Amino acid sequence: MSEKKTTAVDICACCRHKSTPRDEGEQKNLQSRINRIVGQLNGIRGMIEDNRYCGDILIQIGAVESALQSLGYVILEEHMMTCVAESVQRGDTEILSEAVELMKKLK
Repeated sequence: MSEKKTTAVDICACCRHKSTPRDEGEQKNLQSRINRIVGQLNGIRGMIEDNRYCGDILIQIGAVESALQSLGYVILEEHMMTCVAESVQRGDTEILSEAVELMKKLK
């Protein structure tokens, strides 16, 4: 696995796709969080299939929402510390508007 860390945002010339290179540890952390959330969602599906008590299901929904919010904050922090900071250092302050819009969507 390549450990490329030259810039936070690489743009593929052929497709104009932005990407953020992450090291293996960062990838593993994010994948672990996603897997936990998927497991929680599958648990909620099972609770609904089993006609479990509404309150118990709502508690689990709250846990999933919290886990997603936490994942979003981890990615937002990474974005601010890498993509946004590097763009501003290059003189691109338009990225600040994008960052504000992303924060509004994350709420």
